[in-house]
Amino acid sequence: MKRSLLGRVWPNVTAVLLCVGFVFPVYWMFATAFKKTTDIVADTPVWIPLDPTIQHFKAAIEADHFWTLVRNSFTVTILAVLFSLAIALAASFALARMKFKGRRGFIIGFMIAQMAPWEVMVISLYFITRDADMLNSLVPLTIFYTVSILPFTLLTLRGFVAAVPKELEESAMVDGCTRGQAFFKVILPLLAPGLMSTSMFGFITAWNEYAIVLVLNKDVEFQTLPLWLSSFQSVFGSNWGATMAASSLFAIPILILFVFLQRKAVSGLTDGAVKG
Repeated sequence: MKRSLLGRVWPNVTAVLLCVGFVFPVYWMFATAFKKTTDIVADTPVWIPLDPTIQHFKAAIEADHFWTLVRNSFTVTILAVLFSLAIALAASFALARMKFKGRRGFIIGFMIAQMAPWEVMVISLYFITRDADMLNSLVPLTIFYTVSILPFTLLTLRGFVAAVPKELEESAMVDGCTRGQAFFKVILPLLAPGLMSTSMFGFITAWNEYAIVLVLNKDVEFQTLPLWLSSFQSVFGSNWGATMAASSLFAIPILILFVFLQRKAVSGLTDGAVKG
């Protein structure tokens, strides 16, 4: 009896502890953003901002180039997600439905690309971008983000396409649809969970990327929000209130995306991982 009770309790306790460990830094970030400066630097931690202020958010929003960087981040992130989905949809259909020479090697190559650390490409990427006279531009950022999230998107969507019975597609073609029409009318609607999960993954990956922007774009007009977070520094130390407010603003789009897509995204990740 005691063993049975212990077996039920310790997984729940472990889950709670893990949840607190992951959630607390997020809570502390948002809480600090609303604290007054005196509470932030106080010797005794102020766990709950009883007298909240939005001055730190005003300082973050009124910072130089804020809205330009917001526009840049959304532009490169959304374009990268759309381009990767468009390419992956076509490629995943070919890999799941068609037999051709080198198909297995192609899949293995994408798996290797997914596992390889992209940091090893930073130097070569810089020289290629420089030689193409594309430094300080959003175009190479969009291309790199598209390429970096494409392997995961392709492999996940391939599993979903493979899980759709061929009979559905063949029935549509018997009824007069072309292969393309059968794909868009029959297969594509069934790929919604996979599209949502890969879109969320791609958005988070591109939205959070820091190092490539730092290397390629020295002009602040072509930088993104991750670099903006490092701007709250001065000779007197860090402005922690504004930094936490800026971090909160930076995290809000991802939190909103997760709230709306989390159910479909979770099922999409698990289904795509075991099918195909």
